[in-house]
Amino acid sequence: MAEITAALVKDLREKTGVGMMDCKKALVENDGDMEASIDWLRAKGLSKAAKKADRAAAEGLVAIATRNDGKGMTASVIELNAETDFVARNELFQNAARSTAKAGLDVDGVEAITAAKTADGEVIGEMVTQLIATIGENMMVRRSKRFVVAEGAIGAYIHNAVAPELGKIGVLVAIEGAGDQAAITELGRKIAMHVAATNPLSLSTDDLDQANVERERAVFTEQALASGKPESVVEKMVEGRIRKFYEEVVLLKQAFVMNPDQTVEQLVEATGKELGSSLKVQGFVRLALGEGVEKEVTDFAAEVASMTGGN
Repeated sequence: MAEITAALVKDLREKTGVGMMDCKKALVENDGDMEASIDWLRAKGLSKAAKKADRAAAEGLVAIATRNDGKGMTASVIELNAETDFVARNELFQNAARSTAKAGLDVDGVEAITAAKTADGEVIGEMVTQLIATIGENMMVRRSKRFVVAEGAIGAYIHNAVAPELGKIGVLVAIEGAGDQAAITELGRKIAMHVAATNPLSLSTDDLDQANVERERAVFTEQALASGKPESVVEKMVEGRIRKFYEEVVLLKQAFVMNPDQTVEQLVEATGKELGSSLKVQGFVRLALGEGVEKEVTDFAAEVASMTGGN
């Protein structure tokens, strides 16, 4: 019996794109013979997954999972991509997205989630590989985010939901504080709905990328100088525009969509007073399906014309 080393398993995985456990099993079944193991995986329909890996996967689902931890909560949001929107309606794919989000409650980061196990003991990475072979599309766990609140709650919201906890946009808002957890959860849910609509760049002004601020400041300064106003007036004009910029892109400074007379920061403070507790937004995340993925656009008319000689 040949020794099945980690290096051998890794080599087979790189050649086939199949998960580590299936690669090890193939090598064991074929006494370490690489070519025979590749053929074994092909016969099982698993190596098909490798052939899909270079295809753009910009569709799929965003999934959310939450867990009550007594005084606190844990929540996870993940993006599981596939090639076509049709797959998002597949029950196997939906179950895989839910399982992946639930795995994200205990580990953070795509790599850790991929190596984690589902409630049934299946490794997430292996599950996705099997799904690729079954459905015939490239798939990947693309992004994830996990929040843990020791005391307080995490509000969750799915926009364009296709099923419970599954949709096109997923938002989590983590809020720290004592008091009625259900009320804090509802506050978080309302703010999550706001985030889905406004897509803020940061939680606070301190978190905002200073490169963005300086870029805006440069534009505002140039515009103000072009007005011919004195330098002292220009400075005040620019600071006013910067404040307006903060109100547009910083979550806590934004006007709350359900009550524009109140900022999100004021909403949190007011709710805290009602509950008799100081509340603080710990953080938020908004995952929009396919965001940043370059999608391949097929011009079917041009394709047909080329096949028919333009006639």
